[in-house]
Amino acid sequence: MEAWTLTSESILPTGRKTRALLAILALSSPRPVPRGKLAELMWSRRPEEQARASLRQEIHRLLESLKPIGSRIMTVNRDHLALRPGTVWVDVEEVLRASPNKPAALALLDGELLEDLDGIDPSFDIWLAAERERLRDRARQLAENLLRDKSDHETVIPAAQQLLAIDRTHEGAWRALMRAYTARGERGMAVQAYDRCHAALAELLDAEPSEETQRLLGEIKAAGNPIRPAARTETRLEPRTAPPRPEPPRSEPPRLDRAAEPRPTAPRGGARIGVLPLQMVGTTEAEAYLATSLADEITAALARFRWLFLVSSASLARFAQQSREEAAIRRSFGIDFLLDGVIQRAGPRLRVTLRLLDLRAANQVVWSRRFDRETTDLLSLQDDIAAEVVAQVDPEILLIESARVANRPSHDATAYDLMLRAVPLISRLDKPVFMQAGDLLARAIEQEPDYAAAHAWYAYWQMFLVGQGWTADRAAALREAGRLADRAIMLDPQDARALTIAGHVRAFLHHHVREGITLHERALLLNPNLAMAWAMSSFAYAYLGDLDTAAERQARYKRLSPYDPQAFYFDSGRIVIGLLRHDHEAAAAAGREVSQMNAAFSAALKPYLAALGHLGVEAEARSVRERLLAMEPEYTVSVFLAENPFERPQDRDHFAEGLRRAGIPD
Repeated sequence: MEAWTLTSESILPTGRKTRALLAILALSSPRPVPRGKLAELMWSRRPEEQARASLRQEIHRLLESLKPIGSRIMTVNRDHLALRPGTVWVDVEEVLRASPNKPAALALLDGELLEDLDGIDPSFDIWLAAERERLRDRARQLAENLLRDKSDHETVIPAAQQLLAIDRTHEGAWRALMRAYTARGERGMAVQAYDRCHAALAELLDAEPSEETQRLLGEIKAAGNPIRPAARTETRLEPRTAPPRPEPPRSEPPRLDRAAEPRPTAPRGGARIGVLPLQMVGTTEAEAYLATSLADEITAALARFRWLFLVSSASLARFAQQSREEAAIRRSFGIDFLLDGVIQRAGPRLRVTLRLLDLRAANQVVWSRRFDRETTDLLSLQDDIAAEVVAQVDPEILLIESARVANRPSHDATAYDLMLRAVPLISRLDKPVFMQAGDLLARAIEQEPDYAAAHAWYAYWQMFLVGQGWTADRAAALREAGRLADRAIMLDPQDARALTIAGHVRAFLHHHVREGITLHERALLLNPNLAMAWAMSSFAYAYLGDLDTAAERQARYKRLSPYDPQAFYFDSGRIVIGLLRHDHEAAAAAGREVSQMNAAFSAALKPYLAALGHLGVEAEARSVRERLLAMEPEYTVSVFLAENPFERPQDRDHFAEGLRRAGIPD
């Protein structure tokens, strides 16, 4: 990353977090970025107040770095930060604006985008992966078009090399290069091109060249004379199908005498995880069983998440008793993540410290948690710890897997890869990126029509599409959400996440609240540690008017997953509950918190605004109303009354009256 003034003075901040802040503003320009979003991107694991305090410090450092020009290029207010339009030149934007008539900007691509900023924060890594993919996709598309337009081998070679500089695994470009070298009489160079193609595919995709590429190599080796370059229609640039990912063992490792045999393949991927029996320090002999029983409890709880593949802790026991060497565990079981920990006695209490290691990233610790519990009821202790661990580990692994998949070439993506790319893009609620998530999920279903998880997440996407007011045909979106949700639970009736998403579709979109509650209850029977199910069922009970049950379920979700990536959505239930209880101060406080987590989430602004209307806080209500109407210009009290899912007339009337008092037109 570099930052220069017009007089060639470097103003690049020294701190990585400060550079990351500048990078987000530069790549978002000219759009302003909400402070809440910046805090979430760079301090996702901290409480919201600490994150915003850290953001204030980084803003100060950034302004100090930009002191020679800061007041001219940057605007800062209490809600947003932005670089002023027309005052900054960003090389990435030049690449994104390039065209076949003006392709020179492709020369600006000389490495990975912001490669020095990896590892700032899991949320930032996901954002950065999406930006890299956006840049790669645009550059790859332009380079492909340029190559298609070339027919003479002297122009094909530099065009193919340019495409390969963007995507080393693009077999269409490698074949074009091989044909062009052969047509120029340089069969040795053509064979070298194949060798480089083979090496790139092996390194980046763990794959072999396709049959077409191997057949071309055979033709080149067999030909005694140079051959003419293929016609444009034969310079094929379509993607290959990636080989299926191996399915991990669910229990015992493969026998040593069969280690060379190929593993069975699965139709789609999933994260592979194992839980080591915990280490015991200073505990009594009677408590020794906790080392294995807690590991077994966590393993059993994780197995309820349909997309995770588990190795039994009994299979890992020999490593717990010996070296606990992570590399050996990965070699033996092929797992991606390892959960390990220590149990310590501290007087009448036990301290359980757990950590999750990403074995593919040099055993990096990607999650950790400490539990201090009384020892009066060891069975309850196991249940409580296991529940909280799995509820927090599930979204953590999902974020890591999504970031990893986003760095792979998109043209080889499986349905599982496409789904993982889409999931984190949904909650960003940046409309162009959000629409891209919908396209990815549609492609995933097109590739694998029986993929239950892809249908469920696509139904989830449809809920936001309706809730944000981004659909021109609400009725069609409601039907599609229902169809996708029903299809998901038909394909896999044991998938708790699919069931609770279907429940929310029934309750929120279709106003069949009791049907939705039935599906939520089924989801919680299958997986009582799914935070999403507790949060979404709290909405359904609020729609029904059972506010005490709704509040209990909100509290349960929050205990399980206090820093959930979807907290901006799930926590909006607190706003609704406070409003319907006529506790408008609590509703407004929750509204401020949710709005800071994701200022683009319009559904949370509506109960927040209604609470402000009842409180008579005119200045704050005006600000929230302007934000809401900027997102949904046609929103009125009549629209609310036509679309709300609340069953009790008094709840609908109270909500509507708050909107009127806050200035929403009838």
